Amino acid sequence: MEEQDTTPQGRAPGRHRDGSRSAKTYLIGLALAAILTLASFWAAQSGLVYGPAVPILLAALAVGQMGVHLVFFLHISSGPEDTNNILALAFGVFVVGLVVFGSMLIMANLNANMMPATPAMQMQP
Repeated sequence: MEEQDTTPQGRAPGRHRDGSRSAKTYLIGLALAAILTLASFWAAQSGLVYGPAVPILLAALAVGQMGVHLVFFLHISSGPEDTNNILALAFGVFVVGLVVFGSMLIMANLNANMMPATPAMQMQP
């Protein structure tokens, strides 16, 4: 009988050999998500961060929080058993991006091609 590899490489943090998850993993994920959320509010409200750098910092914190959610709550890892999950996630991100970008493109086109307002439309009652 072939001995199975017991190294945690390729497994999401907190996933045991039998596939179950521990409460410790969820608590670590909750703590990290709360810390990143509080850091986002702090960055937006405090004057300690250089003004033009605030959106970049918020974007970095948002990407970090997405990573925490993917790893600790959705248990997506780089293991071979998660290939379908990663592909489904990538397709979902692609579709959402396509809808958002397409909507913005359509609205910009509509705004550029609107008829000018007539004098009757500009009058206020």
